[in-house]
Amino acid sequence: MKALWRPLLGVVIGVGFVTFVQLYFGWRALLAPWANLPLQAIAAAALLTLLSYWLRALRFYDYFLADMAGRFALCVRLMLQHNLLNNLLPMRTGELSFPVLMARYFGVPAARSLPALLWFRLMDLHSLGLFALVAFAGKLWPASVGLTGLAAWLPLPWLAFHYSNWLHRRLDVHDRGALARWLRRLLEGLPRQAEAFWRAWGWTFVNWLVKLGAFAWVLGWFIPVSYRAALFGAIAGDLTSVLPIHGVAGAGTYEAGVMAGLLPYGVAPQPALAAAVNLHLFLLGTTLAGGAVSLFIGGARRG
Repeated sequence: MKALWRPLLGVVIGVGFVTFVQLYFGWRALLAPWANLPLQAIAAAALLTLLSYWLRALRFYDYFLADMAGRFALCVRLMLQHNLLNNLLPMRTGELSFPVLMARYFGVPAARSLPALLWFRLMDLHSLGLFALVAFAGKLWPASVGLTGLAAWLPLPWLAFHYSNWLHRRLDVHDRGALARWLRRLLEGLPRQAEAFWRAWGWTFVNWLVKLGAFAWVLGWFIPVSYRAALFGAIAGDLTSVLPIHGVAGAGTYEAGVMAGLLPYGVAPQPALAAAVNLHLFLLGTTLAGGAVSLFIGGARRG
């Protein structure tokens, strides 16, 4: 029962939020703005989002090149399916699909794929934090404070990589507890060479630059705010993915994050919620489209 309460709570949150939107707005009224949007703009934003997925697959491929060499298409399939499950299942349970798919398609055991996934997620969080510092510079704090925070935040992944071998040796010698074992697994997921580290960091940064740029553009279709405000709304929405509790497909919690990101820019709650729901629908639509595309991508599995 303890293992079931969080997924069940996620379902309750999702159903409750869908019902709330119907009672508060009505789904027909909420979706009405889509009918007035140019199809070219929707298609361009969708293609940019799919490009960000392709860049994410390229990061996987580069990192696991020894296992994936010559099978990039299959790597794209894995990434699209992992993204689908991760965005739709509650409480981040979709993350568990990554080691399963890595073992199924490439024969990579969970002992190798899970530490790498954790490292990817920390790099994702670092990039989101970096964009948030830039978006809020001069808004919530003076520019000088923002620059100081940026200077402290920016080198953190490099420092983790640079001192990883030293820390690994220290943990082996001085600490054999559960926390030390967890840290060792994380360190084992780090790249071994500086070139590999910089490539992984570069793919992560460019992926988020494209995705957040597209999402901020989409958010601006539904609410008259500056691009900077829309960018922080998109960032805050994605940051909700690290929460321990959220609904099915992020329903409710994603919208709360977008609204929280728009709040400092003086956006009223009602239009902010309507815009957040429509942005979330765009995210889910591209996620489902990517999942559908993955069914048509072939590639031999490792036997």
